[in-house]
Amino acid sequence: MGLLEGKRLLITGVLKDTSIAFHVARLAQDEGATVVLSSFGRMMKITQAIARRLPAPAPVVELDVTDQAHLDSLAERVGEHVEALDGVLHSIGFAPQAALGGNFLNTEWADVATAVQVSAFSLKSLGMAARPLLHPGSSIVGLTFDATVAWPVYDWMGVAKAAFESTARYLARDLGAEGVRVNLVAAGPVRTTAAGSIPGFEAFEETWKDRAPLGWDVSDPEPTARACCALMSDWFPATTAEIVHVDGGLHAMGA
Repeated sequence: MGLLEGKRLLITGVLKDTSIAFHVARLAQDEGATVVLSSFGRMMKITQAIARRLPAPAPVVELDVTDQAHLDSLAERVGEHVEALDGVLHSIGFAPQAALGGNFLNTEWADVATAVQVSAFSLKSLGMAARPLLHPGSSIVGLTFDATVAWPVYDWMGVAKAAFESTARYLARDLGAEGVRVNLVAAGPVRTTAAGSIPGFEAFEETWKDRAPLGWDVSDPEPTARACCALMSDWFPATTAEIVHVDGGLHAMGA
């Protein structure tokens, strides 16, 4: 029996087959889960094409986390494919270019607000939208990039990730009474679509290569995907509001 046998999962953020979310979906299916994907706008066709590379067919529902109509109807539309959700993966993040790349002191509030809404507030939005399908034992898992320190070039996305991590703790507090767990995976840098949009991303690659005790392969999303699948399984029944680091151990190293 697979780790996720019989589980029904909603996975956001599948844009390419290099996406961490894609590998979560692939591993989840290999471990026995039924997967529903989400995408929106012009990305829908791309996600539908990428979905065909999964081990089994996966429907794609439209979800723009900034569109309240999408959020309000999400449970109904996902419910056309599965009766309930045992797990939800939040793999959503965006910041305008003006909010990245060393422009921290000059970024306007409108750009900061976009980064915070899409990259942090969306965790609460997604959790509430999926809530009618969740049940005791369900798990929400989000992807973060360690926000305890200031990183080069990450700027306001780093601030948004700090808000994201705090949001996860509050969401875990308020959904805990319903038996729903909320945890995050803090991944080391992986060459994904999101990473490609960050000016100077190469600086992260060099840092991890030099300092991670276990080493780190920026082209391998599998370790992160495995952690996400584990947290959506039944093997962490009493773990919530946690951040699991999958970064080769770099987060624990001093300068």
